[in-house]
Amino acid sequence: MHVAGPEAAVCELVVAIYCIKRKCYLIRKGRMAHKIARSLGFVTLVVVMVAAHADEIKLRPLVSGLSGITSIANAGDERLFIVEQTGLVRVFDGERLLDEPLLDVRSQISCCAERGLLSLAFHPRFKENGLLFVCYTDTIGRVTVERYQIFPDDPNRANESSATPIMQILHLQSGHNAGQLAFGPDGYLYVSIGDGNGNGDAENNAQDLTRYLGKILRIDVDHGDPYSIPDTNPFLGRTEDVIREIWAYGLRNPWRFSFDRKTGDLFIADVGDSSVEEIDFQPAGSAGGQNYGWNLMEGPECRAGKDCSSIDPTLPVLFYYHDEGCAVIGGYRYRGTLQPSLYGMYFYADYCTGRILSATQSPDGTWHSQLAGKADARIRTFGEDAAGELLVGTEDGTVWRISTNEPRVRSFRAR
Repeated sequence: MHVAGPEAAVCELVVAIYCIKRKCYLIRKGRMAHKIARSLGFVTLVVVMVAAHADEIKLRPLVSGLSGITSIANAGDERLFIVEQTGLVRVFDGERLLDEPLLDVRSQISCCAERGLLSLAFHPRFKENGLLFVCYTDTIGRVTVERYQIFPDDPNRANESSATPIMQILHLQSGHNAGQLAFGPDGYLYVSIGDGNGNGDAENNAQDLTRYLGKILRIDVDHGDPYSIPDTNPFLGRTEDVIREIWAYGLRNPWRFSFDRKTGDLFIADVGDSSVEEIDFQPAGSAGGQNYGWNLMEGPECRAGKDCSSIDPTLPVLFYYHDEGCAVIGGYRYRGTLQPSLYGMYFYADYCTGRILSATQSPDGTWHSQLAGKADARIRTFGEDAAGELLVGTEDGTVWRISTNEPRVRSFRAR
């Protein structure tokens, strides 16, 4: 983490990762890491600068009185669509929260803890075709992706009889569902699926390419019935019995991921196990197929008792330990216009502490974070409006705007 500005008080943690013969060793001994790096020459150094003081962003309340916010989406206009874990998608039309939901799937889901209605994504051509997609855990716990169509004469209501199942993935345990949906710049639908375990992924789901769990999937919802597999998916041509939908693997619980709306870069926030929270990065134009290491690795570290020599992992670009929080909540790279000082920063948070961090990439490709602010309530998700302005959903049922300016944004309360 790096803090800009001469008056910022910082402390430095230097992490050296030493790899030889496909084995990596983590050194966390401050100045000793510098000495080892200089002596060996081929050590990867990650320098973490932790801010004691930093300019804080402001959170301005926009809508309150909601319940269990899990996702915030836009359809390319002034409206916001707020997903409630218990099964409703609420509509904020820019002025008020509408009484009628966009969609009600309460009778179709299992809830709550880590189950429920998890996310919403609008088709890139939503204005023409009226299609939207939701992800939820059904009544027997399967992670389900479903398609709906908007009523032609009511853009704020989905036709529930148009429901079309896209995917149903067996998920026997209640935790680690992930369940994020997002369309990439390539027009394909990306789906995150957790490893399905709360026991360190003892079944090795995340590393097993014959299972859907612990993965990010990529599918083409414009062709096939109900979808097809893109020709450029990384495992499509493999002769083994692998899941062709897999785009990336080795993930524990990628609760939230997002694409940079300008560059197409992919940011994956993977919730850690016993010690490390991480942000993984995939540059635009990637061929996919990355292995992010879980369940052999957690963050940049090989887990105790595991042999990591058999994999070539893609290490996280950002991470923090559990003395700083408990569960990472992925956000977005800011591409709006109202807060020019934030442009290009990637925002993410910690669920337990409410800390909001901003990260920037240096010319040499390394990423650095600083503490940007703190929410009074636990942060469950981020959102992005049509103009690229960032939103935060907290556990107390409030949607906030991220701001650096003094003028207040009008706030609304659900009826």
